[in-house]
Amino acid sequence: MEPPPGWLDRVAKFIEVFPSRLQEYEDLLTQNKIWKARLIGVGPLSAKDAIAMGVSGPSLRGSGVAYDVRKAFPYSRYEEFDFKLCTEQAGDCYARYLVRVAEMRESVKIIQQAMKKVPASGAIRTEAPGIVPPERERMKTEMEALIYHFKIVTEGYTVPAGEAYACVESPRGEIGYYAVSDGTSKPYRLHMRTPSFGNLQALATMIEGKLIADTIASMGSMDFVLGDVDR
Repeated sequence: MEPPPGWLDRVAKFIEVFPSRLQEYEDLLTQNKIWKARLIGVGPLSAKDAIAMGVSGPSLRGSGVAYDVRKAFPYSRYEEFDFKLCTEQAGDCYARYLVRVAEMRESVKIIQQAMKKVPASGAIRTEAPGIVPPERERMKTEMEALIYHFKIVTEGYTVPAGEAYACVESPRGEIGYYAVSDGTSKPYRLHMRTPSFGNLQALATMIEGKLIADTIASMGSMDFVLGDVDR
């Protein structure tokens, strides 16, 4: 399966325009006296508390903890990309804002490097018909492809008995899946570790003794999603 026609060109155009647009936001906010007064010292979270409560992502790095799944446990060829792990020491709303802005710039660098590694043509998806569903166009003309699709959807595929945990770095933090297999096509146990669930645990500590108005800024700086919390 190849990228849709024109997709790489659209990505190239985006990363050409995005840095200047990001700079506009920085010029407007980063040194703005009102912005800084509203964020500096608000929603403080120490590195010790962040680690204890399972905080991850920019919220963790905003407390000075240099941890990123892409660096600690590289996947999807992240070890081949040159990008900086962004941290701030203050642990407040302003620090989390600075981390996110810096990470957007690093993301552009990653995309630029990844663009150079995309093959000019050919399949970019693994050829494993017993695991990966066939393309829909093939299912319309090939009986074998239709059979593979039916078997994957109705039966799945067997996994050796055992347990495994795998995680990735999402914009909000670490997303992980812990699975236990009993050797069948259905998991014996499946547990999701979502970043918002861990990050939300820190809110009570961040707003203790603070103004009610500070709660809104603290919640926004953690960027949690309730569906993510609910898992």
